[in-house]
Amino acid sequence: MTDNDNIFKRVQNIIQKTLEVDEKLITLEASLQTDLQADSLDIVELVMAIKEEFALEIEDDESQNINTVKDIVNYIENNEAD
Repeated sequence: MTDNDNIFKRVQNIIQKTLEVDEKLITLEASLQTDLQADSLDIVELVMAIKEEFALEIEDDESQNINTVKDIVNYIENNEAD
């Protein structure tokens, strides 16, 4: 399993718990709002859970650019401390 797959699995788990959606719906291409039915409060909760899980700081203006599951995975890959 690559780091990318590992990050995706962790993100998928967080999304499933936070949004209470079927794991099958959580693909890299899935839109948080359209496909997973997340509202703005859900996204705030999701960003907080991601920050905690990956020990990241995500600024409010950066979180506005997160629209898909792939956006989350890419952000983590680009900002995760080694």
